[in-house]
Amino acid sequence: MNAPLTNELLHQHERRPVPPVMLQALRERFGERCSTVTAVREQHGRDESPFPVTPPDAVVYCLSTEEVAFVVSQASAHGVPVIPFGVGSSLEGHLLAVQGGVSIDLSRMDSVVRVNAEDLTVTVQAGVTREQLNREIKDMGLFFPIDPGANASLGGMAATRASGTNAVRYGTMRENVLGLTVVTASGEVIHTGTRAKKSSAGYDLTRLFVGSEGTLGVMTEVTLKLYPLPEAVSAAICHFPTIGGAVNATIQLIQMGVPIARCELLDANAVRAVNAQSKLGLRESPMLLMEFHGSEAGVKEQAETVQAIASDMGGENFEWASTPEERTRLWTARHKAYFAGMSTHPGCRTVTTDTCVPISRLAEILEASVDEADASGLPYYIVGHVGDGNFHLAYLVKEGDAEQRAVAERLSMQMVHRALALEGTCTGEHGIGLHKMGFLVDEAGAGAVAMMRDIKRALDPGNIMNPGKIFSI
Repeated sequence: MNAPLTNELLHQHERRPVPPVMLQALRERFGERCSTVTAVREQHGRDESPFPVTPPDAVVYCLSTEEVAFVVSQASAHGVPVIPFGVGSSLEGHLLAVQGGVSIDLSRMDSVVRVNAEDLTVTVQAGVTREQLNREIKDMGLFFPIDPGANASLGGMAATRASGTNAVRYGTMRENVLGLTVVTASGEVIHTGTRAKKSSAGYDLTRLFVGSEGTLGVMTEVTLKLYPLPEAVSAAICHFPTIGGAVNATIQLIQMGVPIARCELLDANAVRAVNAQSKLGLRESPMLLMEFHGSEAGVKEQAETVQAIASDMGGENFEWASTPEERTRLWTARHKAYFAGMSTHPGCRTVTTDTCVPISRLAEILEASVDEADASGLPYYIVGHVGDGNFHLAYLVKEGDAEQRAVAERLSMQMVHRALALEGTCTGEHGIGLHKMGFLVDEAGAGAVAMMRDIKRALDPGNIMNPGKIFSI
């Protein structure tokens, strides 16, 4: 079983700095939008992973696909790494400039290019965030459902194949990206996919780039599926005496085919944290937070079925949140659970694992992982998109405490090993990045990873696209 990448291995990378001639060309083209200020570089060399700041040599704020192509062409000519940057919310070290180079900040590419309401599609620049998109299309009676919690950029979400709270009903970014505009490693601009619902034309390049974590090209525009706003929406919470009871209730819901839109688990530690931060006053025991979409009659029927199943599994204190204000209050607290958990132990960072297993094995892996976490003495909390078998166990580690970090990494490794033994995955939605490189061979096999390397070498022969991520070259 391979171990995850730790801080010490970051120093094994040889940096490829930006040469003065290239930096001069960038400054002439971008002016103040090309920065080498230390604070700006450090901002672009840190995400929400437990790794230390690893800054690029320069940051360029691009406004168009053509500008991105210019930066990449310069990088290609000089053999300099480029790292795409959205809002910096990734969790596995995707943004760290381990070999130096240029961070291409896409956050100012924030235009909704075209909405085709009749076809339920939209094309956006990569820096548009999911919350921004939903604000702009709400009055059209439409929404984009993929919700990873953070207000991530849609380009970043496509790059990491994100999913989140609505995936149990609406799928992940893999199912909802129709096409892309991509700047390749040579600086060429290509377009993949169409707005049609299906195609049999050649290799599926869209799916190749979705989830590639910036290692094959820079996505600058994304075409997405949209959905009509549901006629009726209702949310509910239900408490359970044990995590096993909550998860077994979820398994029954899914196996019975109840079309639940969201089904989120918070353990007692997570509930305690969101209570402290958001003043919710919830009972501090394992809890399911659920949401139902559909017609008035359909939502009512789903809710009655869920309540009956939850009661059979020991569920108590079933409460409804039928008004938009009540639902927003609950889901805002859920979305803040990551930072709420961290705030319970100031000075800590999280080592987070996001395994995903077949739904029938979810209770097994969760209960075993909780037993190990309790025995370790490390503080932790659990949140999970349990409707699709995905959960996050976040260990809280004092920043700079090598002993605690080692314990957290050991627990993480044991959990991944358990997930793979249950025919699951080492990452349900965060991606590999730096942190989980050691697990990829265990999951995919040496032959499959060798094929991934062949694809990388073919599309990026100079290894300039976010090098050092997913696997080593």
